[in-house]
Amino acid sequence: MAHTVEILSVGTELLLGNIANTDAQMLSQGLSALGLNVYWHTVVGDNPQRAKEAVELARKRADIIITTGGLGPTCDDLTKNVLAEAFGKKLVYDEESLERIKAYGKATGRPLTENNFQQALVPEGCTVLTNDWGSAPGCAFEADGVHVIMLPGPPSECTPMFRYRVVPYLQALSEGVIASHTLKLFGIGESAMEAQLRDQMNAMANPTLAPYAKEGECELRVTAKAPTMEEAQALLLPKVEELKAHFGPLVYGVDVPSLEFVVENLLREKGLTIGTAESCTGGLMAKRFTDVSGASQVFKGGIVSYTNEVKHHVLGVP
Repeated sequence: MAHTVEILSVGTELLLGNIANTDAQMLSQGLSALGLNVYWHTVVGDNPQRAKEAVELARKRADIIITTGGLGPTCDDLTKNVLAEAFGKKLVYDEESLERIKAYGKATGRPLTENNFQQALVPEGCTVLTNDWGSAPGCAFEADGVHVIMLPGPPSECTPMFRYRVVPYLQALSEGVIASHTLKLFGIGESAMEAQLRDQMNAMANPTLAPYAKEGECELRVTAKAPTMEEAQALLLPKVEELKAHFGPLVYGVDVPSLEFVVENLLREKGLTIGTAESCTGGLMAKRFTDVSGASQVFKGGIVSYTNEVKHHVLGVP
């Protein structure tokens, strides 16, 4: 059976744009690596009725629902209540979580009030996901053929909770792996790149090929699904080599973080160093160089020479 996943993010601050939904991005990347298909991202505010409607829709179209947010101590933290009601489960105190919350408050020196303890309420019969990075535990249960997983919203808690608590739970449900390689190109536009590949992209099934436009450059992502990572790579690598040969020097790297990362590695390999004198860029080149760890080995420094006076007297420009 192929599983379908919906990520349901709860929080009015997400709808208002006060914070970015980085949890959903992280979860999608992690679920893809497990071979689980994410079909929907839903964001709902801290409103019981709208949250209930979102859950009812999700359970009709997905057999794995992963929620983020709404597990805290305040009255607008409603995720557990809504999901417990939707699946007919009673909320009960998990004694271990209750003791951990008390110990967490003592260790951090924060006085605890009664509403802090509601974080220890979990759906009856669920698997409690211990939170070693915060106070609110996560939980997981299966009901009516749907797996429900609830995670806290803060990324500093959600990310390790997914990695160390949820991944083992989901690995039993996964049917293979999804792997990808990304080719980075400079010197060609997305439309020109896509025009050269359109016919083969339409004909490809596994692996697949997708173009992306980035600021000043383009990407080609090759993705394959297979029972094992070795089989996925066997599908991917020949296509990666074919694309590198097709685009030649326009491809500046595969699975590399940035153009400046590649440039600095080349400078290091050749024993060269670089300095910058910038005007209209306002120091942007120097910033990009120094954003890379270890830049001091190859980057000597830079001057932002915005006025003619500085260009004449500091740089010696005629």
